[in-house]
Amino acid sequence: MLIYQAPSDRFIDDVRENTISDIMSENYKTRLGKDPGIPEFVSWQNSLSRVRDLLEIGKIHDTFVALEYEVPYNQSRLDCLLFGKGANDISNVILIELKQWSNVKALAEEGNFVETYTGGRERIVPHPSQQVKGYHNYMQGFIEEFEKEPTLSLFSCAYCHNYSRSDGKGLHSAVYKDLIAEFPLFTKEDTKLLGQRIRELLENGYGFEIFNRFMQSRLHPSKKLLENVHKIIKNDVVFSLLNEQLVAKNLIWARYRMSEKKQEKSVIIVHGGPGTGKSVIALNILADAALKKKNVLYGCKSKPFTSGLQKLVGRGGEIMFSNLYRFIPSRARENEFDILLIDEAHRIEKNSNHQYTKPADRSDIPQMEQLVRCAKTIVFFIDDRQNVRSSEVGSSALIRESAAKYNADIYEVTLETQYRYMGSNDYLLWLESVLGYSEEEKLFRKDDLFDFRIFSSPQGIMEILNEKEKEKPNSARMVAGFCWPWSSKTDNNGELVKDVKIGDFAMPWETHDKITSIPKGYVKWYEWAYRPEGIKQVGCIYTAQGFEFDYIGVIIGNDLCVDKTSGKLSADITATKDPMLKRNIDNFEKHVKNIYRTLLTRGMKGCYVYFTDKETEAYFRERMER
Repeated sequence: MLIYQAPSDRFIDDVRENTISDIMSENYKTRLGKDPGIPEFVSWQNSLSRVRDLLEIGKIHDTFVALEYEVPYNQSRLDCLLFGKGANDISNVILIELKQWSNVKALAEEGNFVETYTGGRERIVPHPSQQVKGYHNYMQGFIEEFEKEPTLSLFSCAYCHNYSRSDGKGLHSAVYKDLIAEFPLFTKEDTKLLGQRIRELLENGYGFEIFNRFMQSRLHPSKKLLENVHKIIKNDVVFSLLNEQLVAKNLIWARYRMSEKKQEKSVIIVHGGPGTGKSVIALNILADAALKKKNVLYGCKSKPFTSGLQKLVGRGGEIMFSNLYRFIPSRARENEFDILLIDEAHRIEKNSNHQYTKPADRSDIPQMEQLVRCAKTIVFFIDDRQNVRSSEVGSSALIRESAAKYNADIYEVTLETQYRYMGSNDYLLWLESVLGYSEEEKLFRKDDLFDFRIFSSPQGIMEILNEKEKEKPNSARMVAGFCWPWSSKTDNNGELVKDVKIGDFAMPWETHDKITSIPKGYVKWYEWAYRPEGIKQVGCIYTAQGFEFDYIGVIIGNDLCVDKTSGKLSADITATKDPMLKRNIDNFEKHVKNIYRTLLTRGMKGCYVYFTDKETEAYFRERMER
């Protein structure tokens, strides 16, 4: 989608006649069904005359201008794109991110971020060159013409037309040197320099021809990116498929080919408990489909999990992973994707509306139906016993119901073999028996393979976890039930509050999302599972779900208790500090048991447990081999 497109001469006239903002406002309303916000309108008035100046300085003609271009499969819009041929007859696209900033504070400790006044207050935001870098990689990752011959080159930069250059300070602090070298930053003193650079890239014209080539390009992940993703995922022994995992993978491809042949929609449900390899299969399908140039995307609600996958895949790979809000009808066409892989499908919500959803993007269509709607083949990876909050409604039954509404063929496969707990299926069966998922009573028989132990103190667990972590980074973590408050501010010394307190034991939770200045030695909440510093903090269900570690420590709080009447495990809603769980009294016990089932199954080699409620501890011990 574009808000404005015109030959450069026409654009210059629209700016000179002071009609450009009105034209864009009208186009905005036509395309989006609403008026632009005042800040956006003002930004057009303030910045687009600067773009005109650049074109006039460069004495550019026969080029083409596109404004407010919406990038593929994303809600972001690019400020300005220019099209033309350079002196070497190479076809070029110039991406310019426009900023009205005048004062900026460098933030060395925040990576490629700065602090500036924007959106009505001081905020920590990406450095302009960092923002450009993201757009640049995203465009090259999805627009096929950047791979084809004749060469189509993309030059991306930021233009802060109100900002005065101060070498070594602000936007030009030494911490941003490498970033700016890769994606240039131009300030008001650089106007002539940027105008000359634009001339070098566009002086031979043919702008409309190149604009059409760009706009008509197929959209899919680039070959270079796919080779990188494929190499990392397919050749890593961690992601090798075995036995029934291969059966599931082959079934998915067989159903996809049949769907393509019949031109019918297919929905595939892959059932599996913790440790059966659902995510491994999803990643293999992702790699294979991308290499075959299928329009494929991996979706998952969990930001910690998708963030970890993005880090694993590496630079540029983040465009292949998405949250579940991208597939709203206003942003995704019906059957837009060849294959859509939905991991952790039990976390699908009732709908995709949230507090930041724009009015034009709100929809009454349930989230499950949105996902089924937008792909030809949809694969759901699900564990029906991992719903942990009332807003999560994902279930096998709901998938079948939604698939039927779109006349989709439905196929199902179940994974049984465990690849956690040192390959022991007995551990999960025992755990589910203790938690009351089945009436069959089982006894946990300790062996030399999976190391399950109950500790008399959380300190004892942390001692052994720290030893494991020293031997192998990111191999051990402590988690707990949400029975302690989660501080949204640091203490008076700027340190994280040690909320999880048990006698002399005290540790902070993973960093609250409202804490923007992270104390040294700690990490953001969604990085807790895969950054070494995460060992210093206690994780909860929302950051641990989807991950696995060699060793997991679990603090079971007072929310899991023994019912005095029945003598079986129950739940105490007065013990939870989770506001989401408190909203649904009827399902509270189910969610608490699902939470501890999930936390107690994150370990591959060992699980160490501490109970705050000694009756609950006794209940577990009675069901263990003495």
